[in-house]
Amino acid sequence: MITMKEAAAALDGNEYAKEGSKELFAQMNAAGLVAVFGASDDLMEFRGAENNEISAYEGATAYFNKYGMLENDCRNADCPHFEKLKAKASTVKAIWCPEGLETSWLIATSLPHERFKIMEDGDVYCAGLVFSLADCAA
Repeated sequence: MITMKEAAAALDGNEYAKEGSKELFAQMNAAGLVAVFGASDDLMEFRGAENNEISAYEGATAYFNKYGMLENDCRNADCPHFEKLKAKASTVKAIWCPEGLETSWLIATSLPHERFKIMEDGDVYCAGLVFSLADCAA
């Protein structure tokens, strides 16, 4: 089974829009691993055990538990039920144009993780990461 370190190594140095193969993401899915990276100027992408994207114009936060990314099922953006779930969840943040770094995106979390770089025309486009759902809050 693929490890976080092996997954990050397989992603490291790949080009924007060619981040990883279907086979790699299938292996990550089987291992409960999630790769997170920025796309365009307004998306946070998830591949592996989570295959999704969220709007991240000027940055965003995604919330996870050991089953995957939390989604607000309420029609109300200020749903008190969702707020309770978020308070207990693990977070992953997308930071657009982080100060002091020469990259468009920085993905950050306090979860155990491994880093990788996505490149564009020889420059670092995104400092992404791989984490395990098993490390997320219940």
